[in-house]
Amino acid sequence: MLVTFTTDAYADITMFGHVALAMLKMMGHSTTVPGAILAADVPAALSSLTTAIDAGQAAPPIQDRDADEPKVSMAHRALPLIGLLAAAAKAESNVMWK
Repeated sequence: MLVTFTTDAYADITMFGHVALAMLKMMGHSTTVPGAILAADVPAALSSLTTAIDAGQAAPPIQDRDADEPKVSMAHRALPLIGLLAAAAKAESNVMWK
């Protein structure tokens, strides 16, 4: 499953489902797909996500099935979503995912 985050203020971000759901949990939101965050709630979601990432509360790196592939931390996987949320907060725009 893939989850795509959208807002009028930023390019769409597509993530693997398990990564997107983990980040939604870190933001304090339901893991229901599709879903949305109202513009007024975007700054709080951004703060919750960055706090969780900074505190190391993110899940450990995703274990790839290929041993030759590097492990990618949740902090690195969150960077595009953090950019989307920051742009949405600045533009006072809603964020949706499907």
